Amino acid sequence: MRSFVSEPMQYGRLFLAGDSAHIVPPTGAKGLNMAVADTGQLFEALLAWYQNDSASELADYTAGCMRRVWRVQEFSNFMTELLHHNPDKTPFEAHLQASRFNQLITSPTASAVVAENYVGIAAKRAGKVMNNG
Repeated sequence: MRSFVSEPMQYGRLFLAGDSAHIVPPTGAKGLNMAVADTGQLFEALLAWYQNDSASELADYTAGCMRRVWRVQEFSNFMTELLHHNPDKTPFEAHLQASRFNQLITSPTASAVVAENYVGIAAKRAGKVMNNG
């Protein structure tokens, strides 16, 4: 279960998107979603470049993606730690895992937070905050 983030998401005039820029464990099922979000943001930046000769969106491409990328990295890490057995865990860590899982299935608030992250609502909000603010 491997994670990776390349920052910045470009090398000179070569822009990275999807798995070339970041990898998440499959537990959160977010890899394709992140790739689509990256390419959408890169499309808008390239459109501004070619239509308006404006490089500002290309210059802001990495910063515009990073809040979403790190939100998804954290969620995928949380889901991996929550759902997968790791034989190297200490008994203390195993009890913490069980406690987190119990909170998730007994707390409507905890369930709502996971559901928002799972379907991407929080990432969409993070993107709007990043792009508008």
